This record gives sequence, C-alpha cells and structure tokens, in this order.
Amino acid sequence: MIPRYSRPEMVAIWSPETKFRIWYEIEAHACDAMADLGVIPRENAEAVWKAKDVEFDVARIDEIEAVTKHDVIAFLTHLAEHVGSEEARFVHQGMTSSDVLDTCFNVQLVRAADILIADVEGLLAALKRRAMEHKDTLRVGRSHGIHAEPTTMGLTFARFYAEMDRNLTRLRTARDEISTGAISGAIGTFANVDPRVEEHVCEKLGLSPEPISTQVIPRDRHAAFFAALGVVASSIENIATEIRHMQRTEVLEGAEFFSMGQKGSSAMPHKKNPILTENLTGLARTIRMAVVPAMENVALWHERDISHSSVERMIGPDTTITLDFALARLTGVIDKMLIFPDNMLDNMNKFPGLVMSQRVLLALTQAGVSREDAYAMVQRNALKVWEHRVDFQEQLLADEDVVAALGVDAIKEKFDMGYHTKHVDTIFKRVFG
Repeated sequence: MIPRYSRPEMVAIWSPETKFRIWYEIEAHACDAMADLGVIPRENAEAVWKAKDVEFDVARIDEIEAVTKHDVIAFLTHLAEHVGSEEARFVHQGMTSSDVLDTCFNVQLVRAADILIADVEGLLAALKRRAMEHKDTLRVGRSHGIHAEPTTMGLTFARFYAEMDRNLTRLRTARDEISTGAISGAIGTFANVDPRVEEHVCEKLGLSPEPISTQVIPRDRHAAFFAALGVVASSIENIATEIRHMQRTEVLEGAEFFSMGQKGSSAMPHKKNPILTENLTGLARTIRMAVVPAMENVALWHERDISHSSVERMIGPDTTITLDFALARLTGVIDKMLIFPDNMLDNMNKFPGLVMSQRVLLALTQAGVSREDAYAMVQRNALKVWEHRVDFQEQLLADEDVVAALGVDAIKEKFDMGYHTKHVDTIFKRVFG
C-alpha cells in the first residue's frame, strides 16, 4: 500500500523481514517437535535456534529465488547459510511449502486483526463521547434526503456506535476463524510429518491446528475474514457520507475540523471541503475490492493450486493497511468534528412546524376522523408550507375542519418537540447499557 494511506505498525506486519522471521519460527518450532518425537537429532534442532537473532538478508533471499524460482526454498537455502548445511539438513522435514506459507499468512492476519480490533475500540470511544455530548441536541431526521421528523445528534452518533459495535464482534469472530495453522505435509495427510508437530507449532504461534487441511488451509476462512473487513469499510462509508452531507453549505449542521493554515481549494480561498470523509469513501471502495477475489479463492483445484496466492499477496497487506488507516482517520474526524446546534434548529424550521405532520394526522384519527380524511386535511395544509414557507401550526389553526376535530389547545400541544425525544434515554440504554 502507498505510504500516504499507511501506518507503521500495520505495515511492519507485512514486511519481508517479518514474514521471514515467522517462517523461521515455524521451521524452528517444527524441528523442536520432531526432536521431541525422536524423528531428528536434538542437536540439529538446537542448531536451528542459532539463527534466532539473525536479521535475514532479504536481498540475498531474492538473489537465491532468482535462480530457484521458489521463495520457500530460497529462504531455506539462506537459513542453511547461517545454521550450516549439515546442521540444517533436517529443517522442513516432511513439510510442504504451504505449511509455512499458510501458517505464516494466518499469523499475519491475526496480528492485523488485533490492530483493527483496537482501532474499532478507539472509534467506539469517540462515538460514545460525542453521543453523550449531543444526546439532546435536536436536529431534523431525513428520509430520501427530505425532512422527516425530529431526532437528536446524539442518536445519530449512537446509531453509528451500535453499527461499529457489531463490526467489533465481526472482527473478533473473523480473528478467531482465521487463527489456524497447518503442518500436515503434502496433500495434508500427515504421511511424512506427525500431527503432534502441527500441534506444537500452532501452540507456540498462538493458533489452533486446522481440523482438516488439504495441502492448504481452507480458503472459506479467508473469505469470511475479508468479507468482515468489507462490512467494516461499508460502515466507515456510511458514517462518512452522513458527515459529508452535514458539511454541505446549505446544511452546515456539522463539519470536519479545519486546522490553522489549511487550504480548501487552490482556486477558491473561501472553501472548506470535507476532504477527509470524501477520502474515507474512496478508501472504503478499495477495501471492498478484496471481498470478491477472496470469495473466488475458496474454489481451488483438488487438494491445492496456487491461484489464490497472487491474490492474497496483494489483498492481505493492502486491505488491512488501508482499513487500519481509515479507522484511525475516522476516529480523528469524530473526535474533532464541529457541531452546529443552531443551524440544526434553523434547518428544522425552514418549513415551520412541518415535521409535526404525522402527530397531527394521528391525533385526527384518534379524534374519530377517518385516516383518508385526516391525511387529506393535514396534507392540504402541509402543501401550503412547502409552497409558501408559512407556519404549519398557523395553517392548521385557520382550518375549520381541523379545529373542529381537535380544538385549538390540542393543535398547539402537537408542536411540543419533547414528544419526539421522550424515548432517547431508552434508546441510549439499549445501545450503551
């Protein structure tokens, strides 16, 4: 992934140095297990650990691979250069390349998941803080982009909190499902390597043995992992889209923080653009690009092929690095986001009282008016508000049919904003406990 959308901790997981270090640990732990079982001499297993502090030379491994055309063999050759050819002759005993590649890939995905889980936890804290801060801050709710009924900014943040809390569960589940390793040898039958070797290696790496592998770990696990990342990305876009709408000039209910010295446009000095949330929308699209290829990787030929390999070399680092960056960016946006309560009230009152139409409709039906007649009575007054920006309550008070059915006091009572916020505490209790 390009540095612009990368953070160092996640990038480090996917570096060649980290990959080769994990490969080494897999091989060394496997040697230990085989020595315990009497399959190889103990002194040979111990000799492999002489390389535990070695910085593997990536350039040298690449040089060997240019000849061997095989990355695992290139690594094993380089390892023998450090350990000694005689001492290293039992390394990779009974194993196949996928034992190393797949187990390493899952270790990397688990580590990436740990960072992403921490990212979401940080975002949840920011969303909760802003929800509590604006629990009772009135704003108009919209459906189809059109004013509907009153809500609060706190409920908006709470809604996003609940969605991200579900994503936290999804990520934890995805982490658990991907936390398997396989040291089962060619075709996965353990013909040349004892299952106890797999158990030992997995225990040392914090994984569980794959119940049944072929020559590869089943890719439905990976499909579920990247699908979970895709859902998180969609939730990021959901939040970003709402913030982008709020920052529109004619709305301006909220906005990204605009720092000192920041410029919004090379041509128009007055501009304050929602560049961070627009960026998040784009990043979400790139993350979701990985989902379909991950799904297609599930169908491999027989016990294995490598059609999945090139896909995973790209989507593994690119998707996790991008999502890590996006979650951190969104947390910063939420933390510093500017909220404009007065503008929210101004927007709600652009068509004075109109958002109370349903309450008047229901009151008329409860007073004995048929729903069809009640709807017509409310709508004819509501349309005047749409067309002439007049006050909805005043129109109703001037309508003899409405006054006859409800009375003046009852009509006025229907314009109490508190009616729409009376269950905010109940919703908050459901969301935050």
